[in-house]
Amino acid sequence: MRRRHHVCGMHAVRTLLTVRPGSVREISVADSRSNRRCESIIDLASAADIPVHILPRHELDLLQPGIHHQGVIASVDLPDEGLREQELKPFLENLDEPPFLLVLDGVQDPHNLGACLRTADAAGAQAVIVPRDRAAHLTPTVRKVASGAAETVPLFSVTNLARALRTLKEAGIWLYAASDDAERDIYHADLQGPVALVLGGEGKGVRRLTRELCDYQVAIPMAGQVESLNVSVAAGVLLYEALRQRRQT
Repeated sequence: MRRRHHVCGMHAVRTLLTVRPGSVREISVADSRSNRRCESIIDLASAADIPVHILPRHELDLLQPGIHHQGVIASVDLPDEGLREQELKPFLENLDEPPFLLVLDGVQDPHNLGACLRTADAAGAQAVIVPRDRAAHLTPTVRKVASGAAETVPLFSVTNLARALRTLKEAGIWLYAASDDAERDIYHADLQGPVALVLGGEGKGVRRLTRELCDYQVAIPMAGQVESLNVSVAAGVLLYEALRQRRQT
């Protein structure tokens, strides 16, 4: 189902106007704008015949209370929760390159999901997969933190994560679960082929059933006193090690 949402922030709105201008209904810009980044957004909106409203900043604050909108808010029609589980198999079949995916098993903090989407985009991951229940989805905060990546990286919200993982395995994708207890670290894992990196939610890590469905478990070496990394930081470490290896092929 599609509903009206607000997308906030310079990068997020500019990306949206570039890749999905048809979803944008109108743009609201603070009347105190004084930089070229904002002017470029107005130019993109005008080129796509999207209405632009110049409003006092306090009116933008009322549109999205508590969110740092950077003086730009887009009103858009986008899916509530991302792509459906039924769309996953055709998506995989139509990839032009070996699959490189990120699976988040129950990440509930919207800031973490947004940061993971942003890093997934930067590292070249083709999609992010999350469970529909007990997990963060595409809220305005997620889109803002993702800084445009929510509009460029497909997010699959699946009803049954275990079934989705089996779909990945049937497609020939190797599943690597991040685990503090793994004997193998990420620098001794082969991440060059069709892979999905699986990370768990805040505090609990990857759930037992999810872990059992994965082909391998890998750990991030920890040289200091802390026992673990924030999930978005861990995702960045894993994604970029995979990117490093994949560029060597």
